[in-house]
Amino acid sequence: MPDGLLQNYIDGKFVDSSSSEVIDLISPVDGSVVGQSPVSNRTDVDAAVAAAERAFLTWGKTTPSVRQQALLKLADAIEAHSDEIVEAQCRNTGQLKAMIAAEEVAVSADQVRFFAGAARMVEGLSAGEYMEGFTSYVRREPIGVVGQVTPWNYPFMMAIWKICPALATGNTVVLKPSDTTPESTLVLARISQGILPNGVFNVVLGTGATGAELVDHPALGLVSITGSVRAGVAVASAAAQQLKRSHLELGGKAPAVVFGDVDITKAATGIAQAAFFNAGQDCTAATRVIVHESIHDQFVDALVEAAQTLRPGLPDDADAFYGPLNNVNHFTTVSQKISALPEHATIVTGGKQLGDKGFYFEPTVITGVRQDDAIVQDETFGPILTVQPFSSDDQAIELANGVRYALASSVWTKDHATAEKFSRALDFGAVWVNCHIPLVAEMPHGGFKYSGYGKDLSIYGVEDYTRIKHVMSAHD
Repeated sequence: MPDGLLQNYIDGKFVDSSSSEVIDLISPVDGSVVGQSPVSNRTDVDAAVAAAERAFLTWGKTTPSVRQQALLKLADAIEAHSDEIVEAQCRNTGQLKAMIAAEEVAVSADQVRFFAGAARMVEGLSAGEYMEGFTSYVRREPIGVVGQVTPWNYPFMMAIWKICPALATGNTVVLKPSDTTPESTLVLARISQGILPNGVFNVVLGTGATGAELVDHPALGLVSITGSVRAGVAVASAAAQQLKRSHLELGGKAPAVVFGDVDITKAATGIAQAAFFNAGQDCTAATRVIVHESIHDQFVDALVEAAQTLRPGLPDDADAFYGPLNNVNHFTTVSQKISALPEHATIVTGGKQLGDKGFYFEPTVITGVRQDDAIVQDETFGPILTVQPFSSDDQAIELANGVRYALASSVWTKDHATAEKFSRALDFGAVWVNCHIPLVAEMPHGGFKYSGYGKDLSIYGVEDYTRIKHVMSAHD
């Protein structure tokens, strides 16, 4: 447990919040209090933004190679402090420690190195004479001070996804982590001392009210959030009032479309793992199985068998597949979605809390659902998988696309033509073929419709943190 009240990180130093409001940090493992965090106010936000503005005057003018070297050093520091990051995050999330180390810390270090290289590879149209007597070229410039809000499901990695493309392109950052999971972000801030110049990366702690103060700050050139649709709409609305740019990575309701030619056991195992990884607290998680009617019953049996082997457990449990839901409010919401199921839906496995301590929830498979059911239409963000049969390609496409979210999807088939057809037809920002959930730094992550706009990862994510300027010079 950290000693005393957590502090903000502003201008290269840890400082007390000017607010007297405090919230407890609760362990999802057993419900105990593991720390306290301030609820920062506008004074704190103003101080952080002012520090970022000062830092931008120099950081925004550095060469890409200078920014690359800083990010490479940060990646090395992340690896060197892996154990500390894991402990801090586990205290807030209850996630499996092995998962944090392998899937967040190690992966994040690799992603930092990608962004370090991408800092030197930003592209634009070549300089040339597009009008006789004039030479034109394009400048990609940093936007300025960027405000960012990260979620609680992958606190450390989401901080990396946010800050690194912004810093790589010369921006400075004020970041607000989730109120339930701030500690791994503060470790990141501490290990960045002496690597990133003071004021380049700032952290303010608090609740949604703190985030609203940050988003509303007139000095920001862009605001970026990973979170719920509700939060994304609020951020986009606030940003629109000042005509500042917004970058939104929001919810998902990913379908996995399964054809009758698959290896049933292999496909069911892969989809179950993609559904229950991190307790289903993943916006790209497989949530809806849309399976050909010819194998529906067999596939449900295989899903149940796979689900029953993927049990939750304590952070040090080497045999567990996932940890608890993050907080009591979310646990209550997931439980209520199960209790509100219509009579025609059938829970074939799971559907309730596991144990009498903490926020653990059983892996759950539900059949008999209809397209307009809330459990099909609304994001659950928990270890819940629904199953629907289809009889034709057109019906499969209609069911898959028939939700307001459009972040991720997958198609499972041995037929190449079918895979190609559905990669075009599925209206989602990502389509996996015979797999679901892997991400790589080189490829973009982001959705359509109510899943938001803008891209994380890849060169496209880097370009989102730049502005484009046309320069034209007369020859005479």
